[in-house]
Amino acid sequence: MKIILTGATGMIGSLVLQHCLESDRIQEVVSLLRRPSGQKHPKLQEVIISDFADYSEQTDLFEEVDAAFFCLGAYTGKVPDDLFKAITVDYALAFAKKLADNSPGARICLLSGAGADRSEKSRMPFARYKGMAENGIAKLNLQFHSLRPAYIYPVEPRKEPNFGYRLMRFLYPLMKSMGPKHSIASTDLAKAMFVVGLEGADQEVLENQDILRISGILD
Repeated sequence: MKIILTGATGMIGSLVLQHCLESDRIQEVVSLLRRPSGQKHPKLQEVIISDFADYSEQTDLFEEVDAAFFCLGAYTGKVPDDLFKAITVDYALAFAKKLADNSPGARICLLSGAGADRSEKSRMPFARYKGMAENGIAKLNLQFHSLRPAYIYPVEPRKEPNFGYRLMRFLYPLMKSMGPKHSIASTDLAKAMFVVGLEGADQEVLENQDILRISGILD
């Protein structure tokens, strides 16, 4: 299989990449990055992208792709709204459209989020923009799956982006005890995303409970 992905230096994308590199079913992994990661592997081809809204110079990379993972994203409030929308909507659609044009019928997994609003009317930019991205990709000639995790607990220690995330990390044991709707570990999310990328799923939209079930946490 040939895989293409974005966001491979992020919390979830890096874990998905590791699954891909370790899989005997995958022969080639194309990772689109803004800057080199320094990671080396016989299967891995890193390609530096200057504009994630324009893949006119990378057509060959999207040919004969079996599965794709769009894990690129930004935290709410960390960038201006216009850039947040561009990353969440425009970048995702540019990636998916290029894939559909050059590998029609390929499977694509979008790292979305709980509350994504396909009516595109939510007052919350995150929900509205994720809904826009889902709607746009769903119209393309691709096997599309949107993963909508709730709070993602970072298994690997990291510097949290803001106080809200530091608080959520502290409260994770409580959220976990409240049931499968409220949280998921980063490793479980990445495992499920990888499985869906290779095998597909019965549903286009996978909520937190569905993701946990695919990862093997729930029966």
